[in-house]
Amino acid sequence: MKRFTVLFFFFGIQLLAAQFLDKKEQLRSYEGFFNFHYSETEGEIYLEVPADKINSEFLYVHSLRTGVGSNDIGLDRGQLGGGVVVSFLKSGNKLLLVQKNLNFRAESNNELERKSIEEAFATSVLFGFDIKETKGTTYIIDFTPFLLLDAHGVATKLKKQKEGTYKLDKTRNTLWMERTKSFPKNSEFEAMLTFTGEPTGKNLRKVSPDASVITVIQHHSFVALPDKKYTPRVFQPGCGAFPLTFMDYSTPIWEPITKRFITRHRLTKKHPEAAQSEAVEPIIYYLDPGTPEPVRSALLEGALWWNEAFEAIGYTNAFQVKMLPPDADPMDVRYNTIQWVHRSTRGWSYGSSVTDPRTGEIIKGHVSLGSLRIRQDFMIAQALMNQPFKNNNANYQPMLEMALARIRQLAAHEVGHTLGFAHNFAASATNNASVMDYPHPFLKLENGTIDFSKAYDSGIGTWDKVTVAYSYADFSKTMSEAVALQKIIENAAAEGHRFISDSDARSQGGAHSTAHLWDNGSNASVALKTTLEIRKTAINNFSVDNIRTGDPYSVLEDVFVPLYFYHRFQTEAAVKLIGGIEYRYGVKGDEMFIQRILSKKDQMQALKNVLETLSPEALAIPKEILELFPPRAYGYQRTRESFKSKTGVSFDALGAAATAGDMTIALLLNPERCNRLVQQKALDPRNLGLEEMLTEIIKTVFLESKQSAYENEITQTLQFITVQQVIGLISSEKSTHQTKALANQILNNLLKKYMNSTNAYSEEIIRMIEEYRAQPEKFEKIKPPKIPDGSPIGSFQCFVSQ
Repeated sequence: MKRFTVLFFFFGIQLLAAQFLDKKEQLRSYEGFFNFHYSETEGEIYLEVPADKINSEFLYVHSLRTGVGSNDIGLDRGQLGGGVVVSFLKSGNKLLLVQKNLNFRAESNNELERKSIEEAFATSVLFGFDIKETKGTTYIIDFTPFLLLDAHGVATKLKKQKEGTYKLDKTRNTLWMERTKSFPKNSEFEAMLTFTGEPTGKNLRKVSPDASVITVIQHHSFVALPDKKYTPRVFQPGCGAFPLTFMDYSTPIWEPITKRFITRHRLTKKHPEAAQSEAVEPIIYYLDPGTPEPVRSALLEGALWWNEAFEAIGYTNAFQVKMLPPDADPMDVRYNTIQWVHRSTRGWSYGSSVTDPRTGEIIKGHVSLGSLRIRQDFMIAQALMNQPFKNNNANYQPMLEMALARIRQLAAHEVGHTLGFAHNFAASATNNASVMDYPHPFLKLENGTIDFSKAYDSGIGTWDKVTVAYSYADFSKTMSEAVALQKIIENAAAEGHRFISDSDARSQGGAHSTAHLWDNGSNASVALKTTLEIRKTAINNFSVDNIRTGDPYSVLEDVFVPLYFYHRFQTEAAVKLIGGIEYRYGVKGDEMFIQRILSKKDQMQALKNVLETLSPEALAIPKEILELFPPRAYGYQRTRESFKSKTGVSFDALGAAATAGDMTIALLLNPERCNRLVQQKALDPRNLGLEEMLTEIIKTVFLESKQSAYENEITQTLQFITVQQVIGLISSEKSTHQTKALANQILNNLLKKYMNSTNAYSEEIIRMIEEYRAQPEKFEKIKPPKIPDGSPIGSFQCFVSQ
């Protein structure tokens, strides 16, 4: 009797389990990579996991279909999360979704060797599901709780950006079925998530109807992993591609344990032996149909530039750009997508990819382009052009053409990231050889007139063809691929190409003499002089006719911002020549130079040109222009991109000069740059040293010459800034003792110079120095007005997600 009761209980439970789906009303079924059922009554999704998919790997990707709309917060429409390899594991009456650890592997045929590595490093169980029903060899699970997780980390991002502590409100979360679908090789799911909390930041308040309640739609993708016919390609430092990196513990001891392969799309010829052939499957990018004209046509044209590079390696029409079909989902992994993304302020665009973490094969490229950038490009052109709206409010076409030219290059740039290519910030020094550099408008002075005809690229660059060849070219079976790839890099170097990427190009701490952001010319110092001449010409031409009739004068003030700071990026580039080094990502055996310190002559010339940005002539806004900047009009408040003021409602002319001057002096007195100058002088007395640079700065800033009262106040402002920046150099933890000693010597010299002065300004300098030395920990720097937003010039730093 007892045995009968147990059996009855067991079979009863099985019977109840078998009735799980049968009890659900209004079930809508979907068939595809994973079959699932949606109960409209319950608001739940039930996933089928067949036995043959247990322990079978696939790709999981989360993303945001809808965004928050703030560049500062960084939660954009169409934003991809990481793609990870997962599998279902059965244990008892549970299915566990497990993420595999692919950073540590054993690429070996020895199963026990592979297992030893898997057991040595942690895996991650992303979720545990109770099995609700077993139908033959298929398990049914309630998939809903997983889809309603904050997989994309929205709450974490809001907290990190100091916007507040938010949590999911289960009463306001729901599955979103509009784009929940299943296809043979991918299943797509969506959920509407609502976060509640107390807002503590200012950005969320600006973009939300109610900042205490934030709702977004989160997208989940389950994707079949590619077949094993893809062949990974080795990464080299100078190839221009992104690396996929992992440790392979099955590597022989005498070989490197860290493996590096490039990321790229799969591309093969229909006719492998033909010099020119179509692709088996072309790489197709689809443009967001919500993009308006004339931007739409510009993006289509610019993105398609890449086809020229693929033609050059023997592919016919292998790279294509089309409009996204009306019924297609841009988050569907089957589509490489270019999206036009709206935010409350201008911000970076970026190219992201869904990549097979095992091999580096790109499965989906996704470009996000900030829609407000083109308006900034338009305003830059508006500021630089000579009276564009004189007697004609409709004369917008010249500015629009320049802005669209920038958008074409932007499209090519961001698509390049999703093809697997990194920034090459050395390209501008070799005739603007790559769209993967950041482009500053390339303008020329012709007989006193600014020439805008070649402001931006009109096609792919020669370096871009090198990167496409390295990543995508096919090689004869009789030729070693390693030899062929090395030959591509060597030929590019012989033609004068250099590849230098992000960290080496930054002005703060960067030292490369030709790799810079937003610069022009083979010599950044020479280009700075040209930039200052263009800026001076444009300022002399600037008038009320740079805005439309009927616009408030506050608009004219905002248009003047990018013109006044037009030299900022070229200054950053030229500064890097001081203490600069020329180097490359060399490898043993390539028989090319490794590194060399820039000559004292070149460094001194760069210093001289940079110091020109501190002249009163460069910093003083002409009085006739100042007269056009009255207190801000009602409804036209200052923004983050406006001049800041310490004079209340009136325009702060001295503050503008202080902002620009502080930028230059801070760049010059960067601790790492100063330390480098000390070292370079020690290695060779013929090199420029820190003491010499400091002497030149003091000679420039503390000049004693006849000036107007206006110019004299600007000079005095620079003197205060310089003293405080020298104090900052001494106080910095990054400064070496040698740097601190030479900086302290400057303060000593200034004390001696002004000790007996009765001038109020000189006495203030003495007071600052003595106050700092008496209580350095309590010294407070008086900061000049914050410089308005610069980067991106109508364009984030492009953020690339792999």
